[in-house]
Amino acid sequence: MSIRRRTAVSAAVLATLANAAPALAVSGSLPLQAPMAATARPHVGPHGGGLRNSTSGNWSGYAATGSKFTSVTASWVQPAGKCTSATTYSSFWIGLDGDGSNSVEQTGSEVDCSGGSPQYYSWYEMYPAYPVNFSNTVRAGDHFTAGVTTNGSGSFTLTLSDTTQGWSHTVNSTLKSAALASAEVIAEAPSSSTGVLPLTDFGTAAFTSATANGQSIGNFSPDRITMASGSTTKATTSALSGGQNFSVTWNHS
Repeated sequence: MSIRRRTAVSAAVLATLANAAPALAVSGSLPLQAPMAATARPHVGPHGGGLRNSTSGNWSGYAATGSKFTSVTASWVQPAGKCTSATTYSSFWIGLDGDGSNSVEQTGSEVDCSGGSPQYYSWYEMYPAYPVNFSNTVRAGDHFTAGVTTNGSGSFTLTLSDTTQGWSHTVNSTLKSAALASAEVIAEAPSSSTGVLPLTDFGTAAFTSATANGQSIGNFSPDRITMASGSTTKATTSALSGGQNFSVTWNHS
């Protein structure tokens, strides 16, 4: 089991991680490693009105900032992992915080490759606590709907439903330190204690009905994030359609 969703990692942090030890192979019994330190992701591009553009070493998707966020929702179809002999990882999630803040409240799905085979599962995370996996079956092509809401005073409700498999989870949790500074819908290269892990080839991930505070996420002039490491583009994000719908396309591990 890999270490998963963290705050977005800047190019400077990636440079520091370049000489880190290789990640452990994925395994259902692999113990969790210590989480990476939260690191603000610097914005790259214009900060005026309308959508913005930025880069991240481990995120691709949309992140809204500049307001207090108490809810985020979205749906997506679980992509199929295209596996080789390499061990790789990819996750798909919605959440509050993590973009320039030290708290993360999120839930989503994942496909990792190990021994040439894809492994699918789902999870939630209330960073700095460790992520928690759900035991339900996840398969490529499953339709997910998710939501994270808070009362603004530290109480959170996280919901994740796989409407294809017919299961749903509602988690009630508390995190008094939550900044509520951002809302995200993201495809991510997960991380271990050694740094960002190789990204599974997931083809294209389609996200729909992305909202923040009950409005289209596009209403908040969110960052359109490209995942890149140095000169290598790892994943690209499409333009928003209808303020709520977009896709993320894998480019490189």
